[in-house]
Amino acid sequence: MQHLAPAAHPDLLIGPEHSSDAGVFRLRPDLAIVQSADYFCPLVDDPFVFGQIAAANALSDVYAMGGTPVTALNLVCFPDNEIDLEVLHEMLRGTSERVNAAGAVIVGGHCVRDTEIKLGLSVTGTVHPDRMLTNRTARPGDVLILSKPLGTGFITTANRAGRCPPDVFEAACASMTTLNDTASRAAVAAGASAVTDITGFGLAGHAHELAEASNVTLHLNADAVPGLPGVEPLATEQNRTRANPTNEQFTAPTAQVAPSVSDSVRALLYDPQTSGGLLMAVHPDQVDTVTDRIGSVAAIIGEVARPHDGLTLLVE
Repeated sequence: MQHLAPAAHPDLLIGPEHSSDAGVFRLRPDLAIVQSADYFCPLVDDPFVFGQIAAANALSDVYAMGGTPVTALNLVCFPDNEIDLEVLHEMLRGTSERVNAAGAVIVGGHCVRDTEIKLGLSVTGTVHPDRMLTNRTARPGDVLILSKPLGTGFITTANRAGRCPPDVFEAACASMTTLNDTASRAAVAAGASAVTDITGFGLAGHAHELAEASNVTLHLNADAVPGLPGVEPLATEQNRTRANPTNEQFTAPTAQVAPSVSDSVRALLYDPQTSGGLLMAVHPDQVDTVTDRIGSVAAIIGEVARPHDGLTLLVE
């Protein structure tokens, strides 16, 4: 969209600039809508679980803005002339289950015939304009907290190739189907200065976007970067997705990763996540507020620093 004229409207609070997770449009002084859409090809064989993951992933964009999901539309590509419609039914049953769990309502959707299955949702939520979260206002001195461990890209790739232990895959599915509602409420309660969700660009890519939008440098502690149970032996070249090297290339010009950082942690930095967690910057006094609400999966992974040598990301 960089070649298009920017949208100009006094009530457009968040548009496509700065790689925000969702758009925000003010309807009245105390109410704005949050809008986003996302869809992708199957990561798992179970169509119901695939539907749950697709829904949780799409809802996450609204949570990243501090919003409350209200309605959703299913977005489907499906080869109905080749695959039984019962598969589609199970996919949509999965999206419905997660949307209902979020307290939102599916109001319809759109389906087209395609040779490859794709599924996602367009989600609309609400937020008070004065209380929305963005990725643009991280403050030096804030602590960085990640609400979910990393590794879904490596695990789902290994699983498709028959190289993933069942319990490791099940743990990844449990993480991907978990909503980011609790993490979002924790960020709002803590007055988080900046938030983004970790999805296709991986931790490094989305951290880079947050740092660039906020004009800060994010200093990550490599030893604190959390991986899903059992992911370390799978974080290898043969299980990398196509996005892993492009994520590294995207961040390389303004990222510095110390030689001492292990290969597995380095790989996790660039691993594209599906329905990943929220990365939030909070004042040190509010760290306990966040970790107490999210629980043991929350990880303190670094801090926000003043701009340093043109770097957006420093990992040591």
